[in-house]
Parts: sequence; structure tokens; C-alpha cells
Amino acid sequence: MKRYWSRLLALVLVLAIGLIGCSSPDSLTGDYRQDTLTVVSTLRKALELSEDSPDRTAIQAEARQKINDFSARYQRAGSISTSSSFTTMRTALNSLAGHYSSYPNRPVPQKLKNRLEQEFKQVESALNRGA
Repeated sequence: MKRYWSRLLALVLVLAIGLIGCSSPDSLTGDYRQDTLTVVSTLRKALELSEDSPDRTAIQAEARQKINDFSARYQRAGSISTSSSFTTMRTALNSLAGHYSSYPNRPVPQKLKNRLEQEFKQVESALNRGA
């Protein structure tokens, strides 16, 4: 009987550790509209920084994390993936993530900043329309 309980306890511990280890704590809530607006706000903050800002690397790291969290959470959501706000947001995220990956030490070019701002406005207006 003692052997049974020790095996059961071991199984329960393995399951508990496995479930806790598999959950990824991201910074998003699961509410698509609010999460999208949060990511847009974070990315705008990262784009507005000057090149000599002391907290530039920390804010860029936060922006990268938000991009990854957003992509991981909403990439396979069928109802969201066809909306115009999502497709425009993915375009903006891919552009900025590509720049951060290819040129991590260079500032974002003004042309890219302008295009991202335009896409962010499109995303916000689509979210207000409910699209």
C-alpha cells in the first residue's frame, strides 16, 4: 500500500511540474482588442526613443517580447486571423521585428517609422469599427 501512495504522489508531482512548466507567462491578457492596443502603445514608445536614450535597449527588448507574445497568442486564432486589424498588425510586427533582427544596433529609419505609424492608425480604426 505504501508503494502505491508513493507512486501516486510521484505521478501527481510530475503532472504538476509539467503543467506549470508548460505554461508561458506572457504579458498579454487574452482580450484581442486590448492586447493589440497595448502592443501598439509599446511599439510607439520604442519608435519614439532617441538613439542616445539610456533605456533604449530595455524598451526595445520589451517591444520584441510584446511582438513575440502577440504572435504566439494570436497566430492560430481562426476568428481573428481574417480580420483586417490582425493582418495589418502582423505586417507592422513583421516589419519591425525584421529590422530589429537584421539591424539590432541601428535606429529605425524614418521611412519605416512613417509606414508603421500609418499601419498603427489603420489597426486602431479597424478595431474601433470592430473589424
